[in-house]
Amino acid sequence: MIENTPAPVIKIRDLTKVFHLGGSNDVHALRGVSLDIYPGEMVAIMGPSGSGKSTLMNMIGCLDSPTSGDYYLDGLLVSNLDDDELAVVRNRKIGFIFQKYNLLARATAVENVELPLRYSDDPTNITERAIEMLQLVGLGDRLKHQPNELSGGQQQRVAIARALVNHPAIILADEPTGNLDSVSGQEVMDLLLKLNREKSTTIVLVTHDKDVAKQAQRTIRLFDGKIMEGEQR
Repeated sequence: MIENTPAPVIKIRDLTKVFHLGGSNDVHALRGVSLDIYPGEMVAIMGPSGSGKSTLMNMIGCLDSPTSGDYYLDGLLVSNLDDDELAVVRNRKIGFIFQKYNLLARATAVENVELPLRYSDDPTNITERAIEMLQLVGLGDRLKHQPNELSGGQQQRVAIARALVNHPAIILADEPTGNLDSVSGQEVMDLLLKLNREKSTTIVLVTHDKDVAKQAQRTIRLFDGKIMEGEQR
């Protein structure tokens, strides 16, 4: 817990997720997970295949609903929302960074960053706001470049700018360095660390890479759908 912080930005209590595969074939992906993440934290979530890591990521990212339990995001109970309501929350409160960047191939860097703003409550000064974010991530000289004109590291920086542009409550990064070489991957991590340190951006990293995880302030380890270890660094 970060001192003098009144409430967690992510508050999860007794979260479960059961996938019904037909007959008696139920998969218990999450088994009573409870977790707090506070504003300004950078937390890594790790676990082997089948540990529930991806399921927990989907819960935190409001991409799926739990079978039971409560999830509060930035003070809002989101675990009982329907799909349309979850979509609104995702756009307003969560910035996503994916392993494969998920950029529009024929759009410029600016146009890719503008996308979340076009679905926001305040679709004003869109281009100016997108340019500001690209300058923040060091791509002020690549505004009109399309993804195929950018390196992998630069494409991920565009994705980071896109994640930041709505000023979300959290950034959820799913294997953000997974498609990058070691040098580009560390450059992306250095940028995330800088955003966390200088902008107090709350970042949740989902990763298999121990070298990535050890740069976070805290690591949450999952095994068989349960939190096995929470280690404050």
